[in-house]
Amino acid sequence: QVQFVESGGGLVQPGGSLRLSCAASGLIFSTSSMYWYRQDPENQRKWVADITHDYMTHYQDSVKGRFTISRDNAKNLVYLQMNSLNAEDTAVYYCNTWPNRDWGQGTQVTVSS
Repeated sequence: QVQFVESGGGLVQPGGSLRLSCAASGLIFSTSSMYWYRQDPENQRKWVADITHDYMTHYQDSVKGRFTISRDNAKNLVYLQMNSLNAEDTAVYYCNTWPNRDWGQGTQVTVSS
């Protein structure tokens, strides 16, 4: 069974940073592209960034230059380093692969002063 466990969220002031982690199990992680998504209360879950099995990365325009996705194949972990956070980044963040599997519980990121 494929599972994702996200962590690292919290409350941060505007301009601050957070590093999210996602532990994946039940899949061949090293050959899987991994994705970060986010969902705020008013919107559907939206793609934020992804990293291919060979480390190519892609970002939503609103996070380019501020967020960095990375992976550790030895530990089946994918990370999202988030810098220069603003209120619009407030959401629950999820990781997944493609095609999407069952979603984890996500991790809440709140940017507020």
